[in-house]
Amino acid sequence: MSSTIDAPRSASAEEVPVLHLGDWLAGGSPDNLVKELQAACTGTGFFYVADHGVPRAVVQDVFVASRRYFELPHDLRLQDRIDARFLRGFMPYGINQHAGYAPDLKESYEFALDLPLADPDVVAGRPLHGPNRWPESAPWLRAPAEAYFDHTMALGKHLMRLFALALGQPEGFFLQWCSKPMVQSRLFHYPPQTPATGDALGVAPHTDYGMVTILAQDPIGGLELQRRDGEWVAAPYIEDTFVVNLGDMFRVWTNDLFVSNQHRVVNRTGRERYSIPTFFNLDYDTPVACLPGCQSADNPPRHAPIKSGDYLVKRFGEVQKYKKQAA
Repeated sequence: MSSTIDAPRSASAEEVPVLHLGDWLAGGSPDNLVKELQAACTGTGFFYVADHGVPRAVVQDVFVASRRYFELPHDLRLQDRIDARFLRGFMPYGINQHAGYAPDLKESYEFALDLPLADPDVVAGRPLHGPNRWPESAPWLRAPAEAYFDHTMALGKHLMRLFALALGQPEGFFLQWCSKPMVQSRLFHYPPQTPATGDALGVAPHTDYGMVTILAQDPIGGLELQRRDGEWVAAPYIEDTFVVNLGDMFRVWTNDLFVSNQHRVVNRTGRERYSIPTFFNLDYDTPVACLPGCQSADNPPRHAPIKSGDYLVKRFGEVQKYKKQAA
């Protein structure tokens, strides 16, 4: 039997800082934000954003709709089961599993950049490109979910501008690969987990695969991250903020200067937990390679260049049992 995982301490403001975006989004200088971002990305790879431009009502409305959806009978939600081609819809417990751990103790509803069936990339069968699907049993879900998606995708593009500046690139460097960005949002529901043991968690320890994850937590928290020295710390709920963490692609762009640290979810509260991440990724054909300013004769590139979409599809396939369990 696995041992119980003790609750970690809360991360300090230095370990997971809060970046206030308001002045910059209103036209102010990005200089101080860029320095704060650089420090966060070379530290834990996690930070909060406040004054981010996403209306509070948008976040509140999607949480209300998400809770309402997961209160529907399970058999009814199974009618929306995630499809194997476009990977949109309801994902029941047991599909996500990381090596060495039991399946994640969560269920989700998945939606992404909405493309019509006539879109050339959809016709060509490009992975992860396609239309969203919305449950007939929950007609009230679509509008708040789409509003949340649109606002957090816009926030992701703002963050790409800051990341470009933090890496010595023109502000629009990453935006050149945002014609059909591979952005996905997920409504997550975690049941209470008592006790929390090492082999079965809400989400097992992992790094995210893409560029950045923009996460709205509910007040009970549950997100925990691992510092570079191995210590686990909690990223507590802070009102009107998103938690942002780096994905593995930044390790390739920056030669491991910007880190994507391990993190997990443990719901110790005895209550239902909800969270809503938006995974922001660039276009499928984005050529991800070490930037010139992150390499030298003494520090050559440590990672082979990758194509964004191919890498994401490979990593998804490693942990998600779509072919066996998706309808």
